[in-house]
Amino acid sequence: MGIVGDSLDRAAQAAGTRPIPKSAGAQMRYLVKQHKGSTKAVAALLGVSQRTVERYVKDQIKRPKPDLAARMETEVKRRWQPLVRKRARERAATQTGLVIETRARFGFTAAPGTTDDGRMRRITQHLPPEYAGRLLAAQDAGASEADLQRIAAEGLQDVYFRDGGGRAQGLLVEFTDIDYIDVNL
Repeated sequence: MGIVGDSLDRAAQAAGTRPIPKSAGAQMRYLVKQHKGSTKAVAALLGVSQRTVERYVKDQIKRPKPDLAARMETEVKRRWQPLVRKRARERAATQTGLVIETRARFGFTAAPGTTDDGRMRRITQHLPPEYAGRLLAAQDAGASEADLQRIAAEGLQDVYFRDGGGRAQGLLVEFTDIDYIDVNL
């Protein structure tokens, strides 16, 4: 997806109340169960043969190769505790908001070399539920990474740079040269 979308996904996965299955066999059984018992669908998902999936399910293979182990873990995390993730997202969108931590280039319209000139800033800021709700709704609707960044930038512009609308009314905030964004629900 992108930096913001992936961060939202990681935050939702971190909201889980139980750890994912540890062993390869348990992870594979979980994936097969999620696909209504279809080992063929899981094999296509992971890029392995149906027989390989069946062997993991029966614990005939214990240790997957690192790339397969990573794919299995990713797919299990994507599907793990969907109701818990959904409740955490709804709570963030309606009650608590979310916390964004980012390191990006933020700039103002100013003469080069002044203190308002664009520079890398590290910001950790709580976004209120109205921005969190817009961000999560846009992600659910399949918004592009640029749209997600624009919503996050609007939230930071209002809450951090304008102090809730009290100052710097002509300010335009855009993300450029983003190093990372971390989101906590």
